[in-house]
Amino acid sequence: MSQATLEHTNLTVSNAKKTAALLGELFGWKIRWEGTSIHDGYSIHVGGDNSYLALYQPKQTLPHSKDNYERVNGLNHIAVVVDDLDATEERLKQAGLIPGSHADYEPGRRFYFHDHDGIEFEVVEYD
Repeated sequence: MSQATLEHTNLTVSNAKKTAALLGELFGWKIRWEGTSIHDGYSIHVGGDNSYLALYQPKQTLPHSKDNYERVNGLNHIAVVVDDLDATEERLKQAGLIPGSHADYEPGRRFYFHDHDGIEFEVVEYD
């Protein structure tokens, strides 16, 4: 049996266009598709050729949930591999976001940040 590959993850966000623009700016991702979706919401698929994040914006604003590490079915973080961690961190700061939890251990360097919806991302550069 061949190994499976993760194609996409679907996230609920408060503003799909804002999140897609941020991810495009930080990671060089492109919008693969966008349009109306389930429950009269709006979705944008943003990513690369082989994988993407589906950003779902519901018709009506939903409340933010509490810490995802304290509930079952919570999304803890999304990890993204980049070629230049320092350049990505600089773009992140220019976008007004705050990197943290920097670490340098095998097999690479990394940091984390939260976007405007509180979604945590890990950004890693492998040696």
